[in-house]
Amino acid sequence: MSAFGEWVTRDGLPAFAYRAGLPRGSDPESTAGPPYQLLAGNRCIQICATADGTMGLWDERHGGRWLTLGDPTGTGTSTITEANGQRWGSARPAWPAGTPPVRTFGPTWFEVACEHDGLALERMTLCPEGESPWVLVRVQLRNTGKAARRVEHVERWGVVPRFVNLGATPAQRAEHARAAVVFRVGRLRDGLLAMEERTDEAAALERQRFAQVFGPPVAIVLEPLADTPARAMHADAPHPILALASEVVVAPGETATLWFRFGAEDGTVVANPASVFENSIALLKRRLPRAAAPEAPQAEREVTWHSAILAGGACRDEVLGNHTLNQGSAYAYRMGFNGAARDPLQHALPLVYTEPDLALSVLRNTCSWATPDGDLPYALDGAKRPSTELFQPSDQNLWALWLAAEYAAASGDVKAFEAPLAYHPAHTAQAAPLHEHLRRQFLYFADVVGTGEHGHVRMRNADWNDAAIALSGVDRRTMIERGESVLNSAFAAWVLPVYGGLCERLGDGATASRAREIGEQLRERVADEWNGRWYRRAHVPGKGALGDDTCWLEVQPWAILCGAANEARARELIATIDDQLRSGSPLGARVRWPVPPGGDIMGQPGEGTAGGNWFSINMTLIWAAARIMPELAWDEWRRMTLASHTAAYPDIWEGTLSGPDAYNAPESPRAGHTWDMPMLSMQQFPVNNMHAHSAPLIAYLRLLGVEPASDGALLVGGGATFDSEVLHVAADGHGSLRAAGPVHVRSRYGLIDGGAGTISW
Repeated sequence: MSAFGEWVTRDGLPAFAYRAGLPRGSDPESTAGPPYQLLAGNRCIQICATADGTMGLWDERHGGRWLTLGDPTGTGTSTITEANGQRWGSARPAWPAGTPPVRTFGPTWFEVACEHDGLALERMTLCPEGESPWVLVRVQLRNTGKAARRVEHVERWGVVPRFVNLGATPAQRAEHARAAVVFRVGRLRDGLLAMEERTDEAAALERQRFAQVFGPPVAIVLEPLADTPARAMHADAPHPILALASEVVVAPGETATLWFRFGAEDGTVVANPASVFENSIALLKRRLPRAAAPEAPQAEREVTWHSAILAGGACRDEVLGNHTLNQGSAYAYRMGFNGAARDPLQHALPLVYTEPDLALSVLRNTCSWATPDGDLPYALDGAKRPSTELFQPSDQNLWALWLAAEYAAASGDVKAFEAPLAYHPAHTAQAAPLHEHLRRQFLYFADVVGTGEHGHVRMRNADWNDAAIALSGVDRRTMIERGESVLNSAFAAWVLPVYGGLCERLGDGATASRAREIGEQLRERVADEWNGRWYRRAHVPGKGALGDDTCWLEVQPWAILCGAANEARARELIATIDDQLRSGSPLGARVRWPVPPGGDIMGQPGEGTAGGNWFSINMTLIWAAARIMPELAWDEWRRMTLASHTAAYPDIWEGTLSGPDAYNAPESPRAGHTWDMPMLSMQQFPVNNMHAHSAPLIAYLRLLGVEPASDGALLVGGGATFDSEVLHVAADGHGSLRAAGPVHVRSRYGLIDGGAGTISW
């Protein structure tokens, strides 16, 4: 049982009813982030709901931007004033005395329910389905007493838009806050109410400089809807407050409903908010997938939940086009960047089977980051500018090729690869078809990243592990120039043949042949790295192989998946991983074993790369183990679940509804939390990292045998069920697929060819 509350079912979907107070927990105050939050959204806006009853709004259309007071909490509240002057409301410290309100975190909404002296208040804030950059607020006042209640309800939002940009100082953020707001308006039935709009020359100069970097400022609207009576209020506060007051009389046994809209103004007219609300819930139920697995009962709830939070992290990109799918967590909401580029690409993989249009949109958006010669930058900063100062990894292109191949295999949408795609405005380059973007990325990987003296992919200044250079034991420049990554050799040995299958379908036989040739060469090189217990991790100039005395998990599954390990060796390797890296670890395999006794640059033993539990790595372990030891694979998937984290660490918030990119293993004094570095702390925002939601989904699909093949076909197995609007897989292996073009499905019942529409097997 969680110390915070319990899972419930609302409208046929999972939600979490938070019933506890707000203890700070065991985390040191210096590393504790905002208490007990979760972000949920549509394809344009995210609410950051907090267990104190307040919210923030995150908008990434023009850059990483909070629209509201706080960082990011502290607003979005209902306050009730009784006839006798007594006040109470939905947010602390105005909660009614006694039992704390029930704060329910839903897939795309947040609700606070409390009661005072026979008057119940239920406040739900919903991100409507689609791409609305605003939220819909429904306030219901229910009188359970015997006398009529006359009260004043005040809808209140603090408005301080500001960009969160990589490396920005507090002073710069304050300047951004001033320049980001042109309009703060409440749209009333008798016109627009402008609040404190600055029109002086200094403000105009601020906005001009701001727009050159971040794009247009935002116009904010707070609007009463339907028949909600409201008058605008000016609240005395250090920050601008939008507030609308409504006089309400609630008869005994009756319910009064108030409706509001708050967020970025987009010209929308909401004539019937109740209809928008009901339609959104109905569309949400239809959009989210369902699952059931005898080996993992948790799947029934968690597959649906993870799908909602994952897709809710997407945002329409007004600068580059299509949709971004930021990794989130401390990287975006605290540090202010969207990276690494590999992250949105891998997060979109499960969307191929639930919302393929969104998966394609994320692929196109991320490919547009690249230079015309195929160099995919490490990240975008908060203003959506390419950032190469941190790292230049050697694996980024592989993720684009993988997502593209998986999308084509599952959708048959080969026409999508002919559509032109513009490059980032910073490159001032001519648009090219998507398939040409991908070909250039492949050539960049093959010819610029290239291989080193041992025939392995060059490390450059990072591969997947951003700490690999520092942990190599040689000077940074030498490792960047001559170091080699066995990990990325094994990864590429799987990806490149699969990308070759896509190239064949697109009529590019030459690229297909070269991709397969390089993939086979790398597979052979990886096979040579077996040291009798596991595969080595890297080659370090002047020092030999890294990973002879320590098992680095990240390379091991890819050695199996790419075929470098035969079945006997794969079984031996998985058994070693089970005995050492998984032993005694409730959240899954450690990324290194033995755990370095002194830790490493990411923290103490059991933290970060010093033996922590990483979602993206354990996903590949599940996938590889599913081929040869399915019982162990299912057990590893169960350890990845929110349910397992709650069972092991019931009083830790991260892992209850969402999580970071990595958990601390039992060897850490902060087991169950996440890594905390002095200059870069995941603990400062330890939830809504998209790895925590995408990895369980793609791993679940791999357990069902769903994956792309090197000939362009889609493989489908069975053993458990998965149902979405796109794909149905039954436990006995029967199923169906809705495709946009020609597909080839290889199932237990043979190869099934089909065109656009739904095919069954």
